[in-house]
Amino acid sequence: MNAVLIAVVIMVGLSLARVHVVLSLIIGAVAGGLVAGLTVADTLTAFQDGLKNGAQIALSYAILGAFAMAIAHSGAPKLLADAMTVRLNQASATRSVKWLLFAVVCVMAIFSQNLIPIHIAFIPLIIPPLLLLFNRLQVDRRLLACLMTFGLVNTYMFIPYGFGDIFLNQIILKNINDAGMDTTGASIMQIMIIPALGMLIGLLLAVFVSYRKPRVYQNIEVAKAADALMTSDKPSHYRAWVALVAIIAAFLVHLYTDSLLMGSIAGFAIFMASGVVKWREADSVFNDGIKMMAMIGFIMISAQGFAEVMKATGQIDALVVGAMEVFGGNQAVAAFVMLIIGLVVTLGIGSSFSTVPILAAIYVPLCMALGFSMPATIALVATAGVLGDAGSPASDSTLGPTMGLNMDGQHDHIKDSVLPTFIHYNIPLIIFGWIAAMVL
Repeated sequence: MNAVLIAVVIMVGLSLARVHVVLSLIIGAVAGGLVAGLTVADTLTAFQDGLKNGAQIALSYAILGAFAMAIAHSGAPKLLADAMTVRLNQASATRSVKWLLFAVVCVMAIFSQNLIPIHIAFIPLIIPPLLLLFNRLQVDRRLLACLMTFGLVNTYMFIPYGFGDIFLNQIILKNINDAGMDTTGASIMQIMIIPALGMLIGLLLAVFVSYRKPRVYQNIEVAKAADALMTSDKPSHYRAWVALVAIIAAFLVHLYTDSLLMGSIAGFAIFMASGVVKWREADSVFNDGIKMMAMIGFIMISAQGFAEVMKATGQIDALVVGAMEVFGGNQAVAAFVMLIIGLVVTLGIGSSFSTVPILAAIYVPLCMALGFSMPATIALVATAGVLGDAGSPASDSTLGPTMGLNMDGQHDHIKDSVLPTFIHYNIPLIIFGWIAAMVL
């Protein structure tokens, strides 16, 4: 049996069995190397050689996490949440208030990926203070989970800024280039608009069909914010303005240098220079931010090592030839199978950012052999990587919403976050990802 296939099956199987993803990647890589005839030493050498390919991405992620924590530390998100809560609580529980809340939650999730790149750190600051208001409006929290997950996932898979820059430019295009396909001149937004449209349709179904009916929850007082993200200083308008200046500076530096790393550093430096993040607190804030993103970084680095071992086995070509025989050159069937495999792999790993290096090493040669165009290949690899991020029990895109919505113990992670997002986003992504592969 093919060593690459065995390695992937072992890795996914262990991940689904709740073995830690990093350990699953290492065990799967070693198993694949040994089946291919490599020694343990050669396998580990290949794995270590691959680690450096993910170092830059992981570092960007870690520094961005530090910047996100500095924004949270400034108290600006809490100030916004408190002001919004007061105004909405004073308003009558009308339909317009409910739609305004939906828009705020979705926009905050979108901005958390690019304009204000704090990832899921906004959720424990914004959502818990609003739970009682959601209860008064009888909003189904499954809908709120879908709104947040849409903003968290659709944004990075479509807009090449912030986390989207990491995913689309530094991971998707880089790994496809490394796998042997030239992506020069690729317009990533034009390519990904079709899969992104699929997620939008899934969101509209959740809003207007699946979860439009009222749902009753008990009114239980909850903490207004996660303790880990609270600043020791009282939020102020000065601190909020500094946060705004830091965000704008990070945005401009990123545009000028084309480096998310430099943009994050510039933003963090403004927080320190202004005194919002005091010198004695800098290490703590910086370390907390890195901790928030560290696990994803480790998984991304390990995934690059796994992909390098798969290349070292020399059996990717054999897998491609075998797949060609099975598909009989049928692009439609091949595209569908590749998307399903991407769904299974990402469900196991829990991170689309970490899935792409594994999939690209296998899919790109297969797409080239089957005659897929460069845009179609990009759409296939990116969509296969994203599939399962929404709907994976181990994904930030489901863990984050649960973290905020379950502050009062009335939101089940699997039933109320994982299954709703899996149904409303993964099914449309498979359909529209397949369409993109066929028409591009």
